[in-house]
Amino acid sequence: MTATPAPSPEFDDTMLSRAADLAVQSYRSVWIGPSGEESTGEAVARHLEATIALLGKDGWIRVQDFGAGPSPADLPDDDSMTVKAMLRSLLRFVREESRTDLRRTMSTALYFVGRDGRDGDTDTGTIADEVLDLLVRALTGSDSARATPWSERQHRTLTDITALLTAGARFARLYGPGSASVARPRSTSA
Repeated sequence: MTATPAPSPEFDDTMLSRAADLAVQSYRSVWIGPSGEESTGEAVARHLEATIALLGKDGWIRVQDFGAGPSPADLPDDDSMTVKAMLRSLLRFVREESRTDLRRTMSTALYFVGRDGRDGDTDTGTIADEVLDLLVRALTGSDSARATPWSERQHRTLTDITALLTAGARFARLYGPGSASVARPRSTSA
């Protein structure tokens, strides 16, 4: 029996508004990062857009495959090898076993943009991740939904990931600090 893939998610204005209501109801500000400082919606949006660009450049992979290659303990010992030959062998092993697949998961791309420092930092990365969680909660209707597990579902595509990141950037610009929509009353509708 072949499963039909889930349709690509719709991140429309209604869904963004539901996510904004979730942010308002949050026990702490979504826009304050681990440093204790507030980030603007624009800074978070730039982080998310840089993540889209990085995935476009390096490629996207649903989950990281660390492979089941040989471990160093499985390599044969050769007592006749010179130190130079051993070092070459060890370097070749490290090169082959280190990450040669440049594709990134959504979460590793978000992390890399924050660590790279050009288009974000740890705060904007953490806030971007929280924004994506809000969007996925609004999309699914589940209070426990999170963006990373959502992005790793077997039927997920790069189109879905790009749609989520794009919606996150749009949300940050619409509802984040420094935007015209910041002062929103609490929604009374469920």
